[in-house]
Amino acid sequence: MSSVLGEARQMERAIERSASSGGGTSPREGTAKSIVADQISQAVQSTSNLLHLMQQSSPSQAKLMKLPKNLLAKASTIKNTGQVLDQMPKVISSLDAHMDSGLQSVPHLRTAIQLLANMESCQLSTLSQAQFSQQVQTPSFCGCESEPSSQPPEAA
Repeated sequence: MSSVLGEARQMERAIERSASSGGGTSPREGTAKSIVADQISQAVQSTSNLLHLMQQSSPSQAKLMKLPKNLLAKASTIKNTGQVLDQMPKVISSLDAHMDSGLQSVPHLRTAIQLLANMESCQLSTLSQAQFSQQVQTPSFCGCESEPSSQPPEAA
């Protein structure tokens, strides 16, 4: 159990070093790194506290003794997670830049939407005028007008 806690503390220190050695990163990236590092640190500390409590009060200590082996087997996953977390500030910064760009495009989008609405309105107006003129030319609106017959009207 102490090896798990030792590894957790090593991870926590590594994350803190990574967050504090931001170097040439922007303030936004530094803030994101410190937030992520704080959250990971809190998660590691909570897990450590939980393991201590379980070790002291759990009747199934045999299961708890297997935990370090299971955690060590997942060391590569933990390393990959660290690499992903290292890249997160860049991803967040990139997403933020795309959001800014998108927000700057909103006025252009409004103009385009207004133009499309005007085009649609003009097309609908043209269609309705064409239908109206067609209806005016045709005396029957139901399409059931009688055709002139070639026979003379019958005498009553």
